[in-house]
Amino acid sequence: MEEERKNERAQTIHPTNGEATEREHKLVNGSAKEMEVEEKAVTSEEAINYRGWKAMPFIIGNETFEKLGAIGTLANLLIYLTTVFNLKNITAANILNIFNGTTNFSTLVGAFLCDTYFGRFKTLGFCTVASFLGLLAIQLTAAIKNLHPPDSGQMAFLIAAFGLLISGAAGIRPCNLAFGADQFNPGTESGKRGINSFFNWYFFTFTFAQMVSLTLIVYVQSNVSWAIGLLIPAILMLISCAVFFMGSKIYVKVKAQGSPLTSVAQVIVVAIKKCRLPTPEQPSLSLHNYTPPKTINSKLPYTDQFRCLDKAAIVTAEDKKRPDGSSADPWRLCSMQQVEEVKCIIRVMPIWVAGVFYYLVIVQQQIYAVFQATQMDRRLGSTSFKIPAASYVVFLMLSLTIFIPIYDRLIVPFLRRLTGKEGGITLLQRMGIGLFFGVLTMLVSAIVEERRRSIALTKPTLGEYPRRGAISSMSALWLIPQFALAGLTEACASISLIELYYKQFPENMRSIAGSLYYCGMAGSSYLSTLLISIVHKNTKGAEGGNWLPEDLNKGRLDYFYYLIAVLEFLNLVYFLVCARWYKYKGTDVVSREADIEMK
Repeated sequence: MEEERKNERAQTIHPTNGEATEREHKLVNGSAKEMEVEEKAVTSEEAINYRGWKAMPFIIGNETFEKLGAIGTLANLLIYLTTVFNLKNITAANILNIFNGTTNFSTLVGAFLCDTYFGRFKTLGFCTVASFLGLLAIQLTAAIKNLHPPDSGQMAFLIAAFGLLISGAAGIRPCNLAFGADQFNPGTESGKRGINSFFNWYFFTFTFAQMVSLTLIVYVQSNVSWAIGLLIPAILMLISCAVFFMGSKIYVKVKAQGSPLTSVAQVIVVAIKKCRLPTPEQPSLSLHNYTPPKTINSKLPYTDQFRCLDKAAIVTAEDKKRPDGSSADPWRLCSMQQVEEVKCIIRVMPIWVAGVFYYLVIVQQQIYAVFQATQMDRRLGSTSFKIPAASYVVFLMLSLTIFIPIYDRLIVPFLRRLTGKEGGITLLQRMGIGLFFGVLTMLVSAIVEERRRSIALTKPTLGEYPRRGAISSMSALWLIPQFALAGLTEACASISLIELYYKQFPENMRSIAGSLYYCGMAGSSYLSTLLISIVHKNTKGAEGGNWLPEDLNKGRLDYFYYLIAVLEFLNLVYFLVCARWYKYKGTDVVSREADIEMK
C-alpha cells in the first residue's frame, strides 16, 4: 500500500509523456474557475502565500494593543465601580463575576459562529471594533458625571458597554491564536517551528501587556484621573483595530466550512442507531472510507480507541452512496474520517479536565496570595514606599515573561538535538512538567504562609490592616518564590494546553478548540469558589477554628494550601494516566498543502 502511494506520488511529480493528473492540470493551466471554488487552505502553492513571520508584526501588534486596552480597563474595574460609579461592594463584585463568567463562556458561541459562518478574519475584525466601542463607552461613564448612577439609565449604559466587551471577547479570545497560526505553512518544517514559536511569543506579549496594565495604566487611573486612565485603553484598542486591518492584504484567510458540530452530532446519532451491530474485525478496511475533496481537515488514519463509534461507519444493506462515494444520508451512514475526528475531540477532554484542576494554582495566587501580602511588610527596603498588594502578581508574569524566550531560543533547540522532536519534547510532557511545578508552588505557598503567621503571632507587628488583622513583620518579598514558580507552571502548562487544543482538534474546529482554554479558566474559578465555600463551611465551627477567616492570623491558610497541593498531586497522577493512554492525531497521507509543497 505504501509502495503504491510512493509510485503515485512519483508519477505526479514526473509524469510520462501524454500523462497528466487532474491536479497537474489545475496547477499548469490554472483554471480560474477551479481556483475560485477551492478553499485557500487546500489549493495550490500559488493560491496560498504563507507570509509566516512577515504577518506577525500586524497580528502580535494587534494582540498586544488589544490586551493593553482590555486589561488596562478590566484590571481596576472593581475599584472604579465602587469609588466612581457609586456601586456597593457586593453589587460590583456580582456584576464583575457575572461579566467574567459570561465572557469566558461566550467564547464557545463566538468560536462556533466563526468556524461555521464568518471565518477568523471577519470575526476578529468585527470583534476588535466591538471591544473598542465597549471601552470607549466605559470611558464616557468616567468623563461624563451624568452617566453615574443611581439612575437606571446610567446602569443600562454601563451594561451596554459590558455587552460590547463580551461580544468582542467572544470572538477575539478563541480566534486570535488560531488566526496567527494560520499564517504558517503546516506542511513545511519551518512552518511547524514557526507555529510552535508563535504560541510561546503569544503568551510573552500577553503577559507583557498584563504587566504594563497592572502597573502604569492602573497607576494613572488611581492617582491621576479615571477619565484619562480609561481613555488610554480605548486609544490603545483603536490602535489595535488599525494595526489589524493594515495587514489585511497579506493574511491567509481560511474560510468557514459550515457547522463542524453537525458532523459530530451525526457520528453520535448514527453510532447509537447502529449500536447493536457487531464490531468489524478489520475496521480500517471495512468501514466507509470517504474524505470530501474540498475539506481543510487532514486525512486521519484509523485508531482503535472508542470502537463503539466505529459502528457509525459500518455499511449496511439499507445504506446508500452517491456516485462520488459519499453517503446519501449522513444521518444514517458516516465516514471513517468523521468518526476519527470525533475521537480526536473526545481524547482531548480528559486532558481538559486536568487543565481545570491545574489552574486552581493560578487562581489561588491571584486571590489568597494577595490577601497574604496585605498582612505582610510591603515596604521596599528602608523606604516608606509600599508595593500595592495586588501588584505582587506581576512577579508571576515577570517569571513567565523571562522564561518563555529562554525556553524558545535555548532550551527547545537543545532538546531538539537530543530528542529529534520539533518541539524538543511532546506537548503532554511539557504540560506534565507544568503540573509538577504547580504542586511545588502550593507547597512553597503553604511554607511561606506558615512562617508569616508564626511571625505575626510571636513577634511585634507593624500595625493593623483595616478589616483584617495584624500585619506581620515578615517581608512580602518572600512571596516572590511562589509567584515565580506559578509563572513557570503557567509557562509550561498553559501554553502546552492551548497548543494541544489547536493541533489535536480537526482543522475546521480550531476556533472552538481555542475557546476550550477559556472555558477551563471559568471552570477553575467556579471550582475554586466551591472549594473555598466547602472549606469555610466545614472548618468554621471545628475545634481548630476556621481555616479561611477575614484575619489570616486567626486562620490556617497554610492548611488550605496543603489541601490544594494534595489535589494537584492527585491531578498529576490522573494526568500521567491520561497522557500514557493518549494518542496524538496522525495523518495517513501528507496533507494537501504538504503534498503541493513537495511538488
